[in-house]
Amino acid sequence: MKQGRYLSPLGALVLTEVEGRLTRLRWEEGETDDSSPLLDAARSQLDAYFARRLTRFDLPLALGEGFPARFLAALQAIPFGETRRYGELARALGVSAQAIGQACGANPLPILIPCHRVLGASGLGGFSAPGGVETKVALLRHEGAASLLI
Repeated sequence: MKQGRYLSPLGALVLTEVEGRLTRLRWEEGETDDSSPLLDAARSQLDAYFARRLTRFDLPLALGEGFPARFLAALQAIPFGETRRYGELARALGVSAQAIGQACGANPLPILIPCHRVLGASGLGGFSAPGGVETKVALLRHEGAASLLI
C-alpha cells in the first residue's frame, strides 16, 4: 500500500494505491507522501482537473464487484458538467433511491468517481466530504454545472 498527498483547492487529500489501483481518496492531511507512477499520474490528473484541462479521469481504480462496481461505473459515466438525480440512477440500476444515496456516501474515490454530480429529487442531496454540500456546490460550480443548482 502506498499513500500520496495532494493539496487541492478544496483541502488536503490523501490517495491510496494498492496493487496498482487507486482504492481510496479522502479529505485529510496525510503523514506519508509516497511516490509511484500511479500516484504521480493521479496528482497530475487532479492538477489538470482543477485547472479545467481535464474532464474525465483515466486512472486504474478499484471498483469492487457486484452492485458497488455497477454503481461506481454509472457515476463515472456522468459527463463533466452534468448531473443525474438519485431516482434516475436508482431506476437504471434497479435499486431504491435510498440505496443510491447510501452508495454515494460510501464512494471511496470522490472527485475521481463523481458522486458530487448526483442530486436529490428536489435539492442537492448530501455530500460526505468536509464542508458537505458547500464542497459539492464548489465542485459543481468548478464544472460549470452551477446553472443546474438554481
